Amino acid sequence: MRRHFRILLFCTLLAFFSVLYVFSQLASSLETEGGFSERRAQLASSRSDYSGHNVKKVSGNEGPADQGWDERHSADRPGSASKAATPVEPMHLAVVACGSRLEETLTMLKSAVLFSRKPLHFHIFAEDELHSGFREALQSWPAVFQAKFNYSMYPITFPHENAKEWKKLFKPCASQRLFLPLLLKGVDSLLYVDTDILFLQPVEEIWNFLSQFNSSQLAGMAPEHEEPRIGWYNRFARHPYYGQTGVNSGVMLMNMTRIRAKHFKNDMTSVPLLWGELLMPLLQKYKLNITWGDQDLLNIIFHHNPEGLFVFPCQWNYRPDHCIYGSNCAAAEQHGVFVLHGNRGVYHNDKQPAFRAIYEAIQQYPFGADPVGGLLLPLEEKLRGASHTYCGRVAHLFTKRLRQSISELQA
Repeated sequence: MRRHFRILLFCTLLAFFSVLYVFSQLASSLETEGGFSERRAQLASSRSDYSGHNVKKVSGNEGPADQGWDERHSADRPGSASKAATPVEPMHLAVVACGSRLEETLTMLKSAVLFSRKPLHFHIFAEDELHSGFREALQSWPAVFQAKFNYSMYPITFPHENAKEWKKLFKPCASQRLFLPLLLKGVDSLLYVDTDILFLQPVEEIWNFLSQFNSSQLAGMAPEHEEPRIGWYNRFARHPYYGQTGVNSGVMLMNMTRIRAKHFKNDMTSVPLLWGELLMPLLQKYKLNITWGDQDLLNIIFHHNPEGLFVFPCQWNYRPDHCIYGSNCAAAEQHGVFVLHGNRGVYHNDKQPAFRAIYEAIQQYPFGADPVGGLLLPLEEKLRGASHTYCGRVAHLFTKRLRQSISELQA
């Protein structure tokens, strides 16, 4: 009997300690699960904070200055509860700089950055010795302005055959623009401008012409002259040219996808040629008859393919020719000058003080300063000193659109 009692007591104690063990394991399990839930909540919290990089808010811009545009305009990252913002496709702007054109090119780029609201990507083709100067200058601009653009540097590149001839055609390196569709194969559309261009309004205004191209148009340029009586092509050209007075290639908007795909009619063969097949034979045929180099070649091409050209008004490529013989750009008289083209070196001599005044006003304007007190008012003062010239007498055309651009910038 006593032995049975001991066995019963032993079993009871064993059961009791077994129950205690089970409860202790259950409590430990609950505690562990609670800790995991807490860490999971912390992780979820950290993910909700990680909806992107730490955004530095700058007036007029979204995103930090040191990120690419695709990142700069996309706030979503893995774990974010919001959908990724659609990246903003930049406007592609190309320029070719050789010799002493560094400062002039930087002033052009500065005018593009000052007024544009959409992102820009600069494609800078320059002689090797200019590359460091461009990088140092662009990287020295304030972060708020660097946040508005990216840039790529390229060497001057011509086909090996006749490379020296292409480089020296008209102005040094100017014919590089002819090869942009072949060199920038990943770029769909592009605005090419000469180094002596100044934007007096946002670049997106001229970029919007791309959406107005019809199905056959693949490039946009302005007429060389508005008045045939003073036109150069219709009086002196020894080769075919576009329309009545030809076109000026200092501002050229290109749908490069269409340019690369099109077979161009020509006067060298009955078989239409691709862009890359056309240029060299064209140079060989006309090199003794052209005066303005690559611009003449473009005029020849669009003489034979007029359906491919979109012609925009003269205020988008306003040159001294539009005012030195009296005002002859009706569109500028109505709306003001949108894009200024200081060809013939007028930014750097005293022949057209109105053009030089605009160039120096933008060049000397301190980034971030009051655009009225630091740019517009000093410019208007300088333009009053140019009133003795024909171009100076229409100075209000230069500041009409600029004043509006500054007003929009301040808003």
